[in-house]
Amino acid sequence: MRLLSDRLSFRLDGRALILMLVLLGLTAALAALSLLSGKYPIALDQVLWALAGEGEDMVRMIVVEWRLPRVALAVLLGAALGTSGAIFQSLTRNPLGSPDIIGFSAGSYTGALMVMLLFSGGTFQTALGALAGGIVTAIAVYLLAWRQGVQGFRLIIVGIGVAAMLSALNAWMIREADLPVAMAAAIWGAGSLNGLGVEQLFPVVLVLSILLPLTLLLSRPMRQLELGEDAARASGVDAGRTRLLLMVLGVALTALVTASAGPVSFIALCAPQIARRMTRSAGVALLPSALTGGLLLVAADWAAQHALGVQLPVGVMTVSIGGVYFLWLLIREGRK
Repeated sequence: MRLLSDRLSFRLDGRALILMLVLLGLTAALAALSLLSGKYPIALDQVLWALAGEGEDMVRMIVVEWRLPRVALAVLLGAALGTSGAIFQSLTRNPLGSPDIIGFSAGSYTGALMVMLLFSGGTFQTALGALAGGIVTAIAVYLLAWRQGVQGFRLIIVGIGVAAMLSALNAWMIREADLPVAMAAAIWGAGSLNGLGVEQLFPVVLVLSILLPLTLLLSRPMRQLELGEDAARASGVDAGRTRLLLMVLGVALTALVTASAGPVSFIALCAPQIARRMTRSAGVALLPSALTGGLLLVAADWAAQHALGVQLPVGVMTVSIGGVYFLWLLIREGRK
């Protein structure tokens, strides 16, 4: 029996490894397509020369300074959303338990809006506001859902209610703001990678280099929590502290995306479940979810720029794609 279990585990790990290699390959292919595409099409050999620091100055500027940072941000922010979604879906043990459904994205947006509209804050202040808003919302949802413990379904229902109230507050703040500021906040609130460059890339890389390793270190205790608190404690896991750390990391990852590109919806919802079905794993895996999130956001950003002949915010495309997935998920869960 133990030998059979070891073989099954090896097969599952091997399937997950193959999947991750496939996801990396698809992400690299889409990233290359994004570097090639645009109003100024560039041949593949010119892109390669530009990445190597050679070729025409104009081509190097377009590829290295304009397109490459945007593609890198799409991969990194998508990975952050996929990881955050995996954390909350694991903690709630529910495929609807993603930060954009249970209100944490709306809270980050509220915090960022308050800084932008009330204090005219810059990029750094907006990022802090998004982080503070996400953390305060997470604490409020957690306390409101507490009944001798936190049940996943109750947390989702409370989070949906809090998200609805925060969305109304956000709409009211934009309505009452001066027209130029309100228009800028509304465009940013759609979720967009337009205008992002190297200045935004380096802070994102720095923050993710801290958050993602910490999250991966907690992947094993997170999987043990999926078995229940009693089983987790029996295996030596401090359930309360681990859950709190995971929630802080998940909120921080969501706030980072919101502060950088605005609230990008549905990637955190879709990516973990797509990765779970492809790996056929019993639980939600962090690394495949991160890779799937990066792939989905790169694909959505390319489609938002080139698929319809007009440039759209990437959040519009993720909502359109995610809405279909969300309906399918609701129907599937309803049949259960």
